[in-house]
Amino acid sequence: MIHVEDLNFTYLKNDNPTLKGLNFTIERGEVFGFLGPSGAGKSTAQKVLYKILDGYQGSVIIDGKSISDWGKDYFEKIGVGFELPNHYLKLTGKENLELFASFYPNGNHKDLVSLFEMVDLQDAMDKPVEAYSKGMKMRLNFIRSIQHNPDILFFDEPTSGLDPVNAHKIKQHILDLKSQGKTIFVTTHSMETADSICDRVSFLVDGKIQATDSPSNLKNNYGKEVVSVELTDGTTKEFSLHGLGENVGFTSFLNQGDVKRIQTLEATLEEVFIAITGQSLQV
Repeated sequence: MIHVEDLNFTYLKNDNPTLKGLNFTIERGEVFGFLGPSGAGKSTAQKVLYKILDGYQGSVIIDGKSISDWGKDYFEKIGVGFELPNHYLKLTGKENLELFASFYPNGNHKDLVSLFEMVDLQDAMDKPVEAYSKGMKMRLNFIRSIQHNPDILFFDEPTSGLDPVNAHKIKQHILDLKSQGKTIFVTTHSMETADSICDRVSFLVDGKIQATDSPSNLKNNYGKEVVSVELTDGTTKEFSLHGLGENVGFTSFLNQGDVKRIQTLEATLEEVFIAITGQSLQV
């Protein structure tokens, strides 16, 4: 669905390029993520793909066609959830969506009431957006991006500014969109967001991709292949997963007291990111 080769981009008046030879492919029906700290180039890459930025070098193919060959019909095909909501504050939430829906005359538009109910904004749809909290604006931003039923979706920090409950709901909505066959490109510096919704992620640092794989493969490759056992008296011991069933020491330890906790020591995605890139996601 999306194929990018040797993508480079430099902002005017900047000496150093923001994107440095990016190569990645996003399959149809996949949730693909760029995981990296602020300033890594995540948003810039997306802006090239949804035609806000031109003057790039490299190849960008969308659904078998160079992005430069797509006309206005391309914007019927895509939906964009920006990191910073940009609505008309004096208009109500409903009026905002009606206005933006008019930009997509060929879209298979979703019912507005059901969209507001999807993100628990039904009681605020007739209120001016200037009265919305940041989290409410982010939820309005989300349904605005999907209201014309696009095939490809770009979400930039989709859970930013949301409380844990609403962040979980938005992530579930993204997975629901995936189940409908949508192709989804997410940028985030949230390890938990990337881990919970992405089929594959690329680690992006200083405009370069450092690694690409599924979150589970990345964690398995960098985690310990051991199990940690903690007894109720606080005693803890680690045992190799290999041949665990025949490990006499493991069985003997279990018989020393009541077991409080048994867990595998899987690396977190953030730990893997630091191990590979040498940088923190919070930079």
